[in-house]
Amino acid sequence: MYPDKAPKTVENFLQYVRDKHYDGTIFHRVIDRFMVQGGGMDRNMVEKKTRAPVVHEGRAAFDQGLRNQVGTLAMARTSDPNSATAQFFINVNNNAFLDPQGNNPGYTVFGKVVGGMDVVNKIKGVQTGTAGMHGDVPLAPIVITSATIVP
Repeated sequence: MYPDKAPKTVENFLQYVRDKHYDGTIFHRVIDRFMVQGGGMDRNMVEKKTRAPVVHEGRAAFDQGLRNQVGTLAMARTSDPNSATAQFFINVNNNAFLDPQGNNPGYTVFGKVVGGMDVVNKIKGVQTGTAGMHGDVPLAPIVITSATIVP
């Protein structure tokens, strides 16, 4: 985590971990050569209740050197830059187009995978399909059993 570069985003994510929000959620959007997204849906593709959105810190984090590169964590959001709540994604490619540029606010990078990238690389290659209105959903659920804070 980079609390010095994206403090509100890191605290938001860690609070969801402390609240056990991520336990039992799935990686519900997987696109090889792009990213794997999770943290918001249960096994039945029902979105979990969240707190209020976190203020977007994409530009500040970018200005301090954080980029959407392989292995980085960033907050998922809607077209509103200030709409990120609990969902996050792990970049499995260098995705510079997700970085702030001009009027594009980009996506806030707030952490990096420091162990287990081999697991992320297995996830990015799973077979996906459609579940209701959602595309790129793994055919077999990929469950986050639990998330914990390790000092």
